[in-house]
Amino acid sequence: MKIQSLLRFLITAVVVVVALLLGHALWKHYLYSPWTRDGRVRAEVVRVAPDVSGLVTAVAVRDNQLVRKGDLLFAVDQERYRNALAQAEANLAAAEANARSAGASIDAALATAAARKADFEMRQQQARRRQKLGDLIALEDRTDAQSAANSARATWQQAQASGHQAGSAREQARAAVEQAQVALELARLNLERTEVRAPVDGYVTNLDIRVGDYAATGSPRLALIDSHGYYIYGYFEETKLPQLRVGDPVDIRLMAGGVHLKGTISGIARGITDRDNPTGSDLLADVNPTFNWVRLAQRVPVRIAIDADRLPAGTVLAAGMTATIEVRPHHG
Repeated sequence: MKIQSLLRFLITAVVVVVALLLGHALWKHYLYSPWTRDGRVRAEVVRVAPDVSGLVTAVAVRDNQLVRKGDLLFAVDQERYRNALAQAEANLAAAEANARSAGASIDAALATAAARKADFEMRQQQARRRQKLGDLIALEDRTDAQSAANSARATWQQAQASGHQAGSAREQARAAVEQAQVALELARLNLERTEVRAPVDGYVTNLDIRVGDYAATGSPRLALIDSHGYYIYGYFEETKLPQLRVGDPVDIRLMAGGVHLKGTISGIARGITDRDNPTGSDLLADVNPTFNWVRLAQRVPVRIAIDADRLPAGTVLAAGMTATIEVRPHHG
């Protein structure tokens, strides 16, 4: 009987010890193993807004439609922008005509200056010859010759000044042509931007625009979810962060049908909001005088890149879906 009692005691003790060890192991696994049920599917969202204002004349997509980069989403009334383009083309033509006129004016001014220079040189030579002849020519003739040379010099200098003025006018005309060209390119760009096209491949979401609406510049009218921009945010307890490293492989299981995905940690958040230490109205710390004796571990966002090459066929991803995440640390 003693042997049987001892045997029952030993069996019971072994079972209790094993249960305690298993419970301790499970508790450590729950507290410190790098896994969480608090995972969310996220996506890069492009808020599509028109670059020009106007009445919406066409909507080429429907809500939740898949579009490709460059596909037309909606169009703004083009009439005003066509008129602006025609005006810019006319202004450019006028500026080019003025530039050609300025070029002709400077050519004429240069020709006039050359003629005045030749006349001055001739008058100057005549005056010098008369001065060398001395008393053989009357003083009045020598004086008249020198005066004629001086007058020819002044006329030549005036022609040179006119040439410089014409050159400045030509530079101004060239600058006006460049300004008109820039205005023309801007008018073409505005006309092109009346057609709002998809900047990425993605899904149209929250379509809130109809024909006849007024679309204002920079005001988002629909969201476009980048079909290549899905990722996972796992909110891990701070007790599990020491085991996480960028580049660690991740097993992902979606709540939707239990679909299994593969991924890699691409980043760990370096800060979260401290709700217990807000800033007061005078910019001093507003410290809470009470203290919660039970303190739960903070959760820190960890970004996980989804392995698109191993995505199961037919998998539907939607931003906001829930997932369970288990990290397999390299260093483990």
